[in-house]
Amino acid sequence: MTGTDQVDASGTTIVALDAAHTDALVRFFASLPEGDRTFIKEDVTDPATVRGWAEDASTRWVARGADGEVDGYVAVRRLPGWSDHVAELRLVVGPRRRGAGLGRELARHAVTEAIASGARKLVVEVVAEQGAALALFTGLGFRGEALLEDHIRDRSGQLQDLMVLAHRVDATWSAMDTLGLSEALDGDGGPDPA
Repeated sequence: MTGTDQVDASGTTIVALDAAHTDALVRFFASLPEGDRTFIKEDVTDPATVRGWAEDASTRWVARGADGEVDGYVAVRRLPGWSDHVAELRLVVGPRRRGAGLGRELARHAVTEAIASGARKLVVEVVAEQGAALALFTGLGFRGEALLEDHIRDRSGQLQDLMVLAHRVDATWSAMDTLGLSEALDGDGGPDPA
């Protein structure tokens, strides 16, 4: 979170990634089931890759449990060039905290940070068979924008469909303004809908 840490009832804290968290993040990715790592774009089995992320920590956060271990990771990556108004979200929650609301907390955190950074459109890629992830993001206002059939291959060689979900910031804030909700959120740091 910008400026402050966010703590939930279980003692989990969402903090900006820095060098002090990288060893725990390396352990986190190593502990994920192999099938989960299949759908992560970067090679998270390479400690040098994960440690290098601390240099760009302003767009990456970890959820640390009360024991100091990482339970989740989220990143907001601005796209380059003519798509620089678009931010891509990447989210991973470890098995010990799945189904406990941590994914939703991390996703909300990322959406808030992306909007605060000026992103006008947010996108996330989800494997079509990941029903919980689809429900999480659609519950946050993301809508299906593309279905890419047989677009990714899992570790066993099976082809999987990939869905691209999008959240249009201007449309969301315009609808909230119409309902009179934007004034209520002005004190919460919401973007100017104009």
